[in-house]
Amino acid sequence: MKLYSDRITSSPFRRSLIGAAVLALCAGSAMAIEPFVVKDIRVEGIQRTEAGTVFSYLPVRVGETFNDDKGVAAIKALYATSFFKDVKLERDGDVLVVLVEERPAISKVEFTGTKEFEKDTLVKALKDIGVGETKIFDKASVDRAEQELKRQYLSHGLYGVKIVTTVTPIERNRVNITFAVDEGEIAKIKQINIVGNKVFSDKELKDELALNTGGWFSWYTKSDQYSKTKLTGDIESLKSYYLNRGYIEMQIDSTQVSITPDKKDIYITINITEGQKYTVNAVKFEGETFGREEELRSLVLLRKGETYSGERLTATNKLISDRLGTFGYAFANVNANPDIDREKREVSFTFFIDPGKRAYVRHMNIAGNTTTRDEVIRREFRQFESSWYDANKIKLSRDRVDRLGYFKDVTVDTPEAQGTSDQVDVNLTVVEKPTGNFQIGGAFSQSEKFSFQAAIQQANFAGSGTTVGIELNTSKYSRTVSFSQTDPYYTDDGVSRSYEVYMRTQQPPALNIGSYTIRQQGGRISYGVPFSEVDTVFFGIGLERSRITTDLTSPTRFREYVTSVTGSPDGTGTAQTHAVPLTAAWARDSRDSALTPTVGRYQRANLEVDLVGQQQYFRAVYEHQWYKPLFWNITLALKGEIDYGHGLRNSKYPVFKNFYGGGIGSVRGYLSSSLGAVDPYYFDALGGASRLIGNAELQMPFPGSGKDRSLRWFGFVDSGQVYQEGQKMRASELRYSTGLGISWISPVGPLRLSYAKPLNAKPGDRLERFQFQMGGGF
Repeated sequence: MKLYSDRITSSPFRRSLIGAAVLALCAGSAMAIEPFVVKDIRVEGIQRTEAGTVFSYLPVRVGETFNDDKGVAAIKALYATSFFKDVKLERDGDVLVVLVEERPAISKVEFTGTKEFEKDTLVKALKDIGVGETKIFDKASVDRAEQELKRQYLSHGLYGVKIVTTVTPIERNRVNITFAVDEGEIAKIKQINIVGNKVFSDKELKDELALNTGGWFSWYTKSDQYSKTKLTGDIESLKSYYLNRGYIEMQIDSTQVSITPDKKDIYITINITEGQKYTVNAVKFEGETFGREEELRSLVLLRKGETYSGERLTATNKLISDRLGTFGYAFANVNANPDIDREKREVSFTFFIDPGKRAYVRHMNIAGNTTTRDEVIRREFRQFESSWYDANKIKLSRDRVDRLGYFKDVTVDTPEAQGTSDQVDVNLTVVEKPTGNFQIGGAFSQSEKFSFQAAIQQANFAGSGTTVGIELNTSKYSRTVSFSQTDPYYTDDGVSRSYEVYMRTQQPPALNIGSYTIRQQGGRISYGVPFSEVDTVFFGIGLERSRITTDLTSPTRFREYVTSVTGSPDGTGTAQTHAVPLTAAWARDSRDSALTPTVGRYQRANLEVDLVGQQQYFRAVYEHQWYKPLFWNITLALKGEIDYGHGLRNSKYPVFKNFYGGGIGSVRGYLSSSLGAVDPYYFDALGGASRLIGNAELQMPFPGSGKDRSLRWFGFVDSGQVYQEGQKMRASELRYSTGLGISWISPVGPLRLSYAKPLNAKPGDRLERFQFQMGGGF
């Protein structure tokens, strides 16, 4: 029996079609192909695909025998590449001819009618599933792409979306694909029903849900748009609400989500069983406690006779695990097994403790630092490689890196080292943020002609951790040239060094009738010595020359100071003083972040004394910040500051060392630096020798920003006042204000906006309700 059909051709060789026989074999036919030895292989029909690619999939090589099994394998292999929509095998004498028809390539993917998503986002998403420019066209992949588009729109509440896909063939075996999208209207949540609740009202429970029927911020938060992910989170929130109030057997029986035929309104029903409220009866420990049961028991937040709380139980598990982690047990497993007494409505817990093996730290890895050098981060580590795992030291390391202020986010995880059972790797990942602050400006007026202002401060210069600052101001009435540098690791032991040199000239504005000139030249150097992980003591010395020139139109306070130096009866002339200020300071910083703290304290005390200059004085500053996390990611931030200065040995306190108050950073709602005494003739704020400041803020994530701490809004109450030398600091003279604000760690630096209402403004106070500040902190 002849196994292939002859094809009439002018070639002296017989060319036979064997593709049909191969296909028949694939279908299970009894037909067979007459084996032959392949002298050559020729590929026909390819346009983009390399011949070598086809050869690589063929199960036969030149010199080998071609048979039916290899024919079947060749057809299957070439079809499996998805490069071809038709494959044939022919025999031309002893030459195996592979005839292919390539699938078209995708030339362009276009979208019309898309408003909800950026087109670039859609292009990338479809390319990941095989539909994109230069990809091989496959109808199944295009169908999947269309379904993926619908899924994306459904996740955004656009249930009425319609998508029409058009495939247009073009030259050179290519196609254009167009997705025409009719997004329709967004389906909104019309009603949320909670069925089965008796103890808590609908309102109480609905307040716990992220999904709702709409409110003031719904346009931003999209809380009235259904999302399966959000509903899942809401169900967990309901469970937590009940568990934290003693209802340990609370159950979510079912949830139903329905949509109206016009696909505009969504109804959600949640069926629950509340169960009974339980109190805690007893707490026991089982397993390995290393003789520290009493120490571990002190970590238990559940108390006998108190209402059961799931949140406290979870926190207790974590505290015990973390405590064991400080002894090196990185894989400690703590499980609390409840024993429920339904008659007495009491629950007892047995904590089963399995510490696992004591673990070592194999590697400390750093990732994400595109600018900051490794050693700048690594020198903040308190956990070391090849030493026992210590959870406290790892947390301290993370907090110290975060307190540098160079990063938007700092995270740490401790995976088990592969191939070991008693080692972990500590992976610290950072997200860099801009650490430079650059300002530049210029102006032209008839009085000042051209003026130029520029200031730059780089807190992490070239990724070295060194802070460098330059300030230049050429205004006629306020000229400044200064250079400063701080090296936080001047020595390997962590001793820091800071120095600054400056020249400043200050004169009143042209429209002010009073006149005076203050010129200062000087420099300072200081060293910081760390005494603990959170405490640093600073010592410094400076040299400063000050010249004050006044006339009969100068403010009274300035003329009085000139009189005290020169003895001039009318306070006019030039007073020149030299000062050698000595500084001693102490700082304690236990905050979890220098930029966006949520827990911890910051304290700073500074004393500046001049005992050898013409006008001897002392200047003391104490500041205390305290942060406490409350609930719903809300942070309570309190700040207090008391400053006091006074002349020594019958000298007057230098006016150029005065404190000022008012504005962001002290008392919002009052014009910056306007609090305290003013000149009786020109109404300029004079500042004072002492100051009281108090601030309280409730800081909350901005709606829709989740747990992102870089964008927050806050409510505040401020108080403060500035007092003259010798004046008693009376609380009755404090100014108060309250208001709302927004803080944002923007790409160009921290930005704070506030709107304040002064609560007890007095006649003569200069108010400014809306204020903003770029740079600086709370």
